[in-house]
Amino acid sequence: MDNLENTVYKYALLNAVKHNGSANPGAVMGAIMSSESELRKDAKKIGQISGKIVAKVNEMNSVDQEQEIANLGIEVGGGEKLKEKEKGLADLSGSHAKVVMRFAPNPSGPLHIGHARAAVPNGEYVDRYDGKLILRIEDTDPKRIYPQAYDMIQEDLEWLGIRVDEVYYQSDRFPIYYEYGEKLIEMGSAYMCTCDGGDFKNLKDSCEACPCRGRSSEENMELWKEFPKMEVGRAVLRVKTDIKHKNPAIRDWVAMRIVDETHPRIGTKYRIYPMMNFSVAVDDHLMGMTHVLRGKDHLANSEKQKYLYEHMNWDIPEFIHYGRLKMEDIALSTSKALAGIENGQYNGWDDPRLGTLRSIAKRGIQAKTIHDLMVEIGVKMSDSAISWKKIYGLNRNILEEKANRYFFVPNPKKIEIANLESGGSIEDNGSKEDGVSIEDKGSKKDKGSIENNGAVENSRSKDNLILPETIERPLHPDYLDRGNRKLVFDGDVYIPDIDFTDGITRLMDAVNINIKAGEVSYESKSFEEAREKKARIIQWVPANDNINAKIVMDDASTVVGLCEAECKNLKVGNIAQFERFGFARLDEITNGELVFYFAHK
Repeated sequence: MDNLENTVYKYALLNAVKHNGSANPGAVMGAIMSSESELRKDAKKIGQISGKIVAKVNEMNSVDQEQEIANLGIEVGGGEKLKEKEKGLADLSGSHAKVVMRFAPNPSGPLHIGHARAAVPNGEYVDRYDGKLILRIEDTDPKRIYPQAYDMIQEDLEWLGIRVDEVYYQSDRFPIYYEYGEKLIEMGSAYMCTCDGGDFKNLKDSCEACPCRGRSSEENMELWKEFPKMEVGRAVLRVKTDIKHKNPAIRDWVAMRIVDETHPRIGTKYRIYPMMNFSVAVDDHLMGMTHVLRGKDHLANSEKQKYLYEHMNWDIPEFIHYGRLKMEDIALSTSKALAGIENGQYNGWDDPRLGTLRSIAKRGIQAKTIHDLMVEIGVKMSDSAISWKKIYGLNRNILEEKANRYFFVPNPKKIEIANLESGGSIEDNGSKEDGVSIEDKGSKKDKGSIENNGAVENSRSKDNLILPETIERPLHPDYLDRGNRKLVFDGDVYIPDIDFTDGITRLMDAVNINIKAGEVSYESKSFEEAREKKARIIQWVPANDNINAKIVMDDASTVVGLCEAECKNLKVGNIAQFERFGFARLDEITNGELVFYFAHK
């Protein structure tokens, strides 16, 4: 699209998402004329192209329209004016001196893409302002702890390239929380509540204080001392707020409760557990937090915590809230993933169907892809959407340069090419195929050259088709210094079973063959002839020189096949671009078989 078509396209998308997926050409035209005064001179041309573009937009489903809106960075506001979303990380508000920030996950499992939404900006800002990043493991709910996650979280952050300066575990800090709980009681800013939960809710919803709120500090301190001996649910510690606050959730919120569970790190040492808002506020102050990044679903929690800051006369950090991240077609629920692992639905936290960082790393998705995506989304109150399609697009830009090219033949079918001994002459000396030159025996070796790999007595052709021949292809067409890969062609090869259909077929950089009624015969060698006959061009591997391989796909299915012998030089962790198949990461080598995980096309 040119600039004018692109503008019409954006306005059509904007109009469509505001009208149940159906854009109106007249409304689109009107919006452009009223909002883009400099384009009024092009009204006639806009009128001519808008109908076709609006029709294209209306053919898209609503999900695709919204995804395209997100991809193009268009902000959907109240009016019809096109507003581009800001991209990247804006400067932090407030002072930039001695910036201290934190990433504070719950150890319920390893990190997934959604966690990167918080982790990456925190790491970026700390690097930008030469600040300090704290990793705080918030493990004050023993029911939501997956013990291995303590190590997995740090491993995942390391993979993302995020530098952590200090690590804290909230389960180590219970005495600190008790100390500040007592201080609040002594100050008259917190009280022990022994009301029935339902009764308190009814009073709270009516903006009425419960009877416990009027107890003296001394009475509350006595109950506090008895607290560890009480039954579960008998009492809680509440922080005093505004009992008439417009949001009932903020009225006298719970700071501490009784928990009878065994904690993976501290066992049964404590029964009084802090609630998230209490422990987080205490820790953010004591750890010197200057800026706190959190989702806008925590707006009420920020309001709750401000009461604690005010009671203690602490400086309130800069609270920065960001919009929801809609993650289409990505499985992110940690609890569902764990349940699936336990019942055998998933093979582990790195199962390719999951959205965990270790899963996508295993597939060859680069840490830079996730990092750049989160920086692009930025920290804004407006919601954003991502999908595998978006992730693959960014990752492909990285892998195109990084990955060397190879042949992989899925579900291989062996063929023996008949009539080679009476084949024609080499007609395409110096011609180009997929950027690879083809030369006959005796010419200078170059990328893609074909050289004699046998004496004259091995010749199966009287017309210069000398077999076996060694076909050289560059490992990467744009980086010739990486060298070449060699395939020996002698007429017996494996091709993908799906390509064993009638018609003229070109074996890439080798010969043209004719498949008819299950028989395979030599057709010609000329690439130009293959192009003229619109032959499909397919990958292949020599029947006598290949390696067993399998590729685990993104749906956890497995494709079995053969890859060219040059793949023996790959090391675990290397990523290959298999021509006509896609990118895949070598995960293991078992009994001579290469096991890859599929990244994407």
